[in-house]
Amino acid sequence: MGYLTFPLVQLLLGMLLAALAAGGAYLLGWLDLSGAFAAFGVGVIVFGLGGLAWSLVLLTFFTSSSLLSKLFKGHKEETEKYSAKGARRDASQVLANGGLASFFVLLSLFTRSDGLAWCGFAAALAAATADTWATEIGALSRIAPALITTGQPVAKGVSGGISRLGTWGSVVGAVLVALVAWLAWPWIGNDRSLWAALAIAFAGVVGSLVDSFLGATLQSVYYCPKCDKETEKSPWHTCGTETIHRRGWRWLNNDWVNLGCTLAAALLAIILVGGGSLLG
Repeated sequence: MGYLTFPLVQLLLGMLLAALAAGGAYLLGWLDLSGAFAAFGVGVIVFGLGGLAWSLVLLTFFTSSSLLSKLFKGHKEETEKYSAKGARRDASQVLANGGLASFFVLLSLFTRSDGLAWCGFAAALAAATADTWATEIGALSRIAPALITTGQPVAKGVSGGISRLGTWGSVVGAVLVALVAWLAWPWIGNDRSLWAALAIAFAGVVGSLVDSFLGATLQSVYYCPKCDKETEKSPWHTCGTETIHRRGWRWLNNDWVNLGCTLAAALLAIILVGGGSLLG
């Protein structure tokens, strides 16, 4: 790869696959209309410009996370009253989770050592998967989550809350993406490829913890006076009452936190692996 060597046929097939994936996700209720258009754009870049290996990693994240969201939807009635958005991902959510991955695909086209880009790409999606799995599986926990900064119990769905079950979910999600990345990449025989996969998995888990830390400290949190509850929703709560800003940076919503999660993981994986020089 590198230096714009992708064939035209691959690009056209990638556009077709992106359209099928985005359209199918919209019909299944995984994405709203804006999310479908954003997913199509991400898909064209990853499927059409990246190719099979990159596509498999992206599909692992998107399919597994969407299936979990639908499968455990009945366990999240209370958490969805807190969260700013529901199970149907919109454009900003898609870009927050997949935008950085798309950047690394584009970067790989202009660099001789695309191992660096591959590690950043896979780690970003490992973190997005770990974060989603932590949320979805953590909703099944019978024990209240604890705030990552203080250890104090908080309600399910509160930003910065983590649970043992959710943490294990994040580990499994990150390992799944790292495993697919390891199996899909042509460096399977490279003696450093296993180390790269371990670094990707570790970075994915760390990225999800960064997400929780930002959620507990800097993310914007609002208050509903009618329900007497904190929420991410603004300007209106689920009940229809206007919410009041309570703490955090107003601009730092959940989408920006998700982007910080994937960015932290990508940078950590690149540092751990030592850049593309160790891979190819």
